[in-house]
Amino acid sequence: MWIFPAVLLLVAAAVAAAIVLYNRLVRLRNTVSSSWSDIGVLLKKRYDLVDNLVETVKGYAVHEKSTLAGVTEARSRAASAASPGEKSRAEGAFGQVLGNLFAVAESYPDLKASANFLGLQQQLRDLEDQIEHSRRYYNAVVRDYNTLTEAFPSNLVAGAFGFSRAEFFEAPAPAESARPKVSF
Repeated sequence: MWIFPAVLLLVAAAVAAAIVLYNRLVRLRNTVSSSWSDIGVLLKKRYDLVDNLVETVKGYAVHEKSTLAGVTEARSRAASAASPGEKSRAEGAFGQVLGNLFAVAESYPDLKASANFLGLQQQLRDLEDQIEHSRRYYNAVVRDYNTLTEAFPSNLVAGAFGFSRAEFFEAPAPAESARPKVSF
């Protein structure tokens, strides 16, 4: 007689635990999506800002068409990349050509002294810091989500409901070293 209530209690506890784990997985998956969207917003702002930088440099450095074209092309590739892995690779290349743009600016004293150019550099520096912060937050959320999808017993719930690993947004080593140096 007492076996039936004990089994019923165990089943109820297992169902409750599964519900809690499922809700936690959903919450983390939504946080991953939201934080990836935040990165997208910041990167869009950066792409728009770089367009303004290119236009400013064009006014001063008319002989640097290949550098400016390279920046524009890399910006387009980075903007069209979809997944975090693709975006990481495209952003690495974009960071390198952006560094080239600032190297060109060093050759033009009038450009370096331009209030417009200096303001755009400061905005870019601020955006780079925000992007780095958002990337770290996103990767922390992805780490927590991936841990939950792989750890026992939540991996049973994750597998049953189709939760899969999320991809990290890693800045490749060359992109970190080629991060635009903004100097005044």
